[in-house]
Amino acid sequence: MSTSSEHVGNAKALTKKMPRQKQAVQPGKEAAMHPQPVVIHERYLGSSKLRGKTALISGGDSGIGRSVAVHFAREGANVAIIYLEEQQDARDTLAMLEAEGAECLLLQGDVGDAGFCEAAVRQTIERFGALDVLVNNAAEQHTANQLTDIELEQIQATFRTNVFGYMLLTKAALPHLQTGSAIVNTGSITGFRGSKHLLDYAATKGAIQAFTYSLAQQVVDKGIRVNGVAPGPVWTPLIPASFSAKEVAEFGKNTPMKRPAQPCEIAPAFVFLASEDASYMTGQFIHIN
Repeated sequence: MSTSSEHVGNAKALTKKMPRQKQAVQPGKEAAMHPQPVVIHERYLGSSKLRGKTALISGGDSGIGRSVAVHFAREGANVAIIYLEEQQDARDTLAMLEAEGAECLLLQGDVGDAGFCEAAVRQTIERFGALDVLVNNAAEQHTANQLTDIELEQIQATFRTNVFGYMLLTKAALPHLQTGSAIVNTGSITGFRGSKHLLDYAATKGAIQAFTYSLAQQVVDKGIRVNGVAPGPVWTPLIPASFSAKEVAEFGKNTPMKRPAQPCEIAPAFVFLASEDASYMTGQFIHIN
C-alpha cells in the first residue's frame, strides 16, 4: 500500500516554488503548509531492508522525520514516533504508516525531558519487543541578525531540544540496543558552514557532529553504528515557522538547483544508514545539499 497522492512526489512536484506563508509557533505544522512537503517519491520501491526492525524517531510527525518514518515503514519496519504537540500532523503520519502496512506508536512529549525519553523508549519496547534503530531528529530554530539579539532563554531552548534531546534519548535507548543496531542523527549544512542568521541553531548542529563522531567511537565495540545526515535547505514546517513570509518565498533559491529539497530526497539516506547496507560505516555524515 502507498501513502496519499498529495504527499507522493514526481518530477513536477520537486520543482515547485514556495509561496509566501508564515507560521507563528515552533516547530510548525505540516498540515498548514502549502504546498505540502513531498513525503515519498512515486518511484520509491521498498526492498525489505528493515523488515522485522523497530525504529524510534523523534520529530517523526512531520518534515524529514515523517518522510523517514514512511520510508522505514515501506522497508518493513515498525515505527514509534515522538512529537511535541502537533496532534493533526501526528495523526496524519499514523495514517500514512498504517497505509504502508506498518505498526505505529505515537508518543507525545518533550525530548528535552529525561523522564519522557526513558518512558518513550520503555513504551516502544513494550509495544514492539525491541529497539533496533534510533533516529534523533527533533529540532527548533530561530532567526537573529546579531548574537546580541539572542536572549539567553532562546539559546537554552534551542540547545535543550537540539542537543540535550539527542543525548537524553540516546542515553535512554543505548542499554536496549544490540549488535547491528543503528543510531542516525539529523545534522545540517549549517553545522559545517555556519549561518549568520541561525547562530545558536548552527552551534547545536556543530555539537551534534561532535556527539555523533564521539559516540560512534564509544559504541563501535558493541556493534552499534552511529552516523548522521546533513541536509541543506529542506521544505519542512520549520521553515514557515522560522522565517518571514518573504524569506519563505525565496527559500532555497540560492542553491545550485534553485530550490529547496523535499523530505523525500533526504529520507533514503536514513534508510541506507539504518540498514545493513551501511554495515561498514560509522562516525560519518552523508551530505545532501
